[in-house]
Amino acid sequence: MKIFCVVDTNVIVSALLKRTSIPGKVVQHILAGIVIPVFSKEILSEYKEVLSRKKFSFSSKVIEDVIKMIIKNGIELSGIQTEEKPSDPKDMIFYEVTMDSRQTQDTFLVTGNIKDFPIKPFIVTPKKMMEIIEENKKGKRE
Repeated sequence: MKIFCVVDTNVIVSALLKRTSIPGKVVQHILAGIVIPVFSKEILSEYKEVLSRKKFSFSSKVIEDVIKMIIKNGIELSGIQTEEKPSDPKDMIFYEVTMDSRQTQDTFLVTGNIKDFPIKPFIVTPKKMMEIIEENKKGKRE
């Protein structure tokens, strides 16, 4: 079973800063095709803008490779308007794309800033996402 998720920018940044971290493991599962990233043009634009900030010192090749990997392994949606709003307006696109994807499949929003979003069981931390991935793997073996 594939696991669909919208990945907040902070998870991508954390994964690139420390590839062996929990966010790094989530991104590795995207690369492996176990997790299907769901994104929009606006999300890709935010990834590129944030990852390009001088304070992170990521090379343009690393940034390009991450974005290409997400496009190659993922599904692009435009998002739908919702009544509920995250506390940070910049997070709205992540929530809207998650809600768009949830119309057709069980989709998670993975973020390190869970407090910025409405309290929903499908909005999870990277740690919880890894628990979901492990439960999914275990279910396949049984």
